[in-house]
Amino acid sequence: MTPPDPDQVIPFERLPAGFAERLEAPPHPAHPRPAATVVLVREGEASPQVLLLRRNRSAGFVPGAFVFPGGRVDRADAHPELLERIRGVDPGEVDARLGAHGVSDVAGRDAAAEDMAAQAFPSGAAFLVAALREAFEETGIPVFRQSDDTPLGCAAGDPEMERLRRALLAGELTFLEVLREVDGWMDGSAVGYISHWITPEAEPRRYDTRFFAAAVGRGTPALVDDQEITEAVWLTPAEALARNREGTLPMVFPTVKTLEALRPFAAPGEILEHYRDREIPAILPHFVRTPTGVGIRIPEDGSGGA
Repeated sequence: MTPPDPDQVIPFERLPAGFAERLEAPPHPAHPRPAATVVLVREGEASPQVLLLRRNRSAGFVPGAFVFPGGRVDRADAHPELLERIRGVDPGEVDARLGAHGVSDVAGRDAAAEDMAAQAFPSGAAFLVAALREAFEETGIPVFRQSDDTPLGCAAGDPEMERLRRALLAGELTFLEVLREVDGWMDGSAVGYISHWITPEAEPRRYDTRFFAAAVGRGTPALVDDQEITEAVWLTPAEALARNREGTLPMVFPTVKTLEALRPFAAPGEILEHYRDREIPAILPHFVRTPTGVGIRIPEDGSGGA
């Protein structure tokens, strides 16, 4: 039977350097590590803008690509006090939607990996915590407030917040200690769970990644972590996709697909409302080489099979 055509093909020139050389799955694929990504969304003149960061060319994962802020979920992200500092959403409901079961159901492949994932991440809400921690680390933008509901400044314009961010990046403070210092809580009402991607088996570094969208204020500035990021741009999804087609904004498939999904919305609140109760399937795509680029094939059920 002839395989179906790829769902999408990205020309070689629009992909990060070296990406097209890693398409064959090894005999024993790496287990995906739990990770979280957050699409920071702010009001624009005509439509919402999202923040994209360019990873430096020495990065171990998608070097040179424009990505959303994100990273691995740490054990500390499941600390009970951190989960108690989530407001605006019921952590139990977050657990029900984001439980660690997704890692093993779709990609873990063995009971040992499943047991390890369950023990390491007892709460699905740890993915939400990780997303907001990574947002603050990589951009200086806090999606958290003080206990009296006072908004906190961004690191780009608030020296104290930049001090805390630098201490967090250096390992001198934990995220929980940062929140304690500012008497802060995470604003779950400003965050929505929007997609779930698992890195294809061909990649040597694989992640089981939950994507979130987080609404921030109009004009919110970013101050990037220059150890990992070389550039930050606020663009509408349509602008970002146009620049990708032109070859000036290299991106990988989950980023492109996320931007395509967000393009129709007129305001950040519309995005959060749209995804509030939607079922989010795990997507395990497969790479396909074509004469002009690299294609992605997503099985009809989204899971990628067994």
